[in-house]
Amino acid sequence: MSEVSKSVEVTAQQKGAVKMAQIIYFIYLAGLIFPIAHLAGVVMAYINRGDGAPWLETHFRYQIRSFWMFFLYCFVGSLLVTIGIGFLIILAAYAWFIVRCAKGLKFLSREEALPDPATWLW
Repeated sequence: MSEVSKSVEVTAQQKGAVKMAQIIYFIYLAGLIFPIAHLAGVVMAYINRGDGAPWLETHFRYQIRSFWMFFLYCFVGSLLVTIGIGFLIILAAYAWFIVRCAKGLKFLSREEALPDPATWLW
């Protein structure tokens, strides 16, 4: 295989990985209406990590961490529903999750790495 076809192949693979990261963000947003979609999104993120450039790996890590932190926040919120504060925690978790997806899509559209994919904040 010539060097030219190898570089084209890598570029096509990276474009596919970028598209997959974008699809996962949209699946996460759809999961706000259909919660089972979150599971599909995190499985896809686990499957596709390691398939892209280093800057793209930050997105897959960010997506995986976003899922697990959202799950944790919603779990804690559901435990605290009986004392009334749980609804506020769940509402805040949804807002937090939407902001994280929007931030990820912004950096992905610029083809940039996320500055800190391990953050618990936005």
